[in-house]
Amino acid sequence: MQSDPALLASFLLLLFLVLPGQPQLVRGTLNSMDESGTFQCVVHLPNSSIFLQQLEQLQSTLQDLIGKYEQQLSRAKEYTHTTEDQDSQTLELSHMLEARNPGVTASHSDNPAFNLLRLKLDGAQELAAQLQAKTGVSGAMELIHQLQNQVTNASLALKLLADSDYHSFHTLQEEVDILEGRLSECEREKEQEQSSRYPGPPPAPGSCTHGGLQKVGRPLVLKLNWRGLQYKAGAWGRDSAPNPSSSLYWVSPLRADGRYFDYYRLHKSYDDLVLLKHYEQWKMGYGDGSGNTVYKNFMYFNYYGTRDMAKVDLSSNTLVLRRSLPGATYNNRFSYAAVPWTTLDFAGDEKGLWVLYATEESKGNLVISRLNDSTLEVEQTWYTSQYKPALSGAFMACGVLYALRSLSTRQEEIFYAYDTTTSLEYRLSIRLDKMLETLHGINYCPWDHKLYVYNDGFLINYDLTFLTLQEKLPNSPIKKPSGTSALSKPIKPTSPPGQETP
Repeated sequence: MQSDPALLASFLLLLFLVLPGQPQLVRGTLNSMDESGTFQCVVHLPNSSIFLQQLEQLQSTLQDLIGKYEQQLSRAKEYTHTTEDQDSQTLELSHMLEARNPGVTASHSDNPAFNLLRLKLDGAQELAAQLQAKTGVSGAMELIHQLQNQVTNASLALKLLADSDYHSFHTLQEEVDILEGRLSECEREKEQEQSSRYPGPPPAPGSCTHGGLQKVGRPLVLKLNWRGLQYKAGAWGRDSAPNPSSSLYWVSPLRADGRYFDYYRLHKSYDDLVLLKHYEQWKMGYGDGSGNTVYKNFMYFNYYGTRDMAKVDLSSNTLVLRRSLPGATYNNRFSYAAVPWTTLDFAGDEKGLWVLYATEESKGNLVISRLNDSTLEVEQTWYTSQYKPALSGAFMACGVLYALRSLSTRQEEIFYAYDTTTSLEYRLSIRLDKMLETLHGINYCPWDHKLYVYNDGFLINYDLTFLTLQEKLPNSPIKKPSGTSALSKPIKPTSPPGQETP
């Protein structure tokens, strides 16, 4: 039903006439309805000039207010027309918001009807203020004052609703985001705490029945190498075959220049190593760098000044084989960061004998080759995406390459893995503490699942903890928080130009 200004004026005038406490102006009324349904009301007024003047003044005031009411109504209609085009856009945005956040409703302040109601209340408040200023009759003044208070309260309630709706939604959204982040962090910490407290039984010696590397224990400092503190580069460890024939320990410090490998010692037991007794000391005179390892009672190393691989029988200290590694760089080309002369890095694990190196063709990226331990022929090769001089070292465990990088002078991070079984690469974040700055000759032993590291002249080792098979993560891209201590994010394998990934 549309508002009729004339009818509103007549209603206000009649309200004034019958208002309680006013002089009785209405002597009598006759009312009837004609055939067209129009209601007729006849008011008999007294012949008092004073009241007639007041009525004329009130009628004039009402006419002014009616004009202003029509102006406000015209403004409201114009606003309605301007917002009609925005309605469809607002609804469309609301649908998009619901599609992205089904539990979130659009704000009232974004609704055109809400804005139109606010405009009408502003106009009514202005109209009531003008009516109060121009009306001098006390009864009408009280009624208009009540009306003005109601309009003011309604406008205030509308504003509070809009502000509360906007701020409440955004505040709630921020709180929900914070809570979700805290819950995720607590979940990660709980998983790490449970896995650390209940890591499960360790895998059997030489076994790969686990889900991959989980964490590295604290460093255990055994002792200083037998040649002294000035011999900062070198390597040491146990036989890296899965089922070694003896409990042999070996130590091979390099010369003080950090390159030449000429002497090594063999200890038949851990106690002999600690007490420096019952050892055999041998001189070779043709090793290059600290990338050597022992596998099945043979020592493998880089022959001095060449890309050749060398094999020495530890039973007799006899060089039994020497073979060139095709394409490998040498003479300190693409060595590990801060560990010079490590162009060829040998490793042994449950899956066999490996050599880690780089080529000009791979542009310095790390290359993995599995070797025939009898003939030193390359059986298979994998190409990684990691630049070898950016790494501080690497080792193999169950056919998986684990690469390290330095975080500080007291901490390393195993940040990368390459699974040769699936040819997939992974991002990791497993911290490894160190006593001194540089790690040399990192060797893994499958028999006791330890890392043996030569740390600036000191012999240290680390216990490794592996995930159970039930905890093993699938070989598919998954989202995992930074800091996870397991294989967590496969990367697309890479290969040098012109070759396919094996």
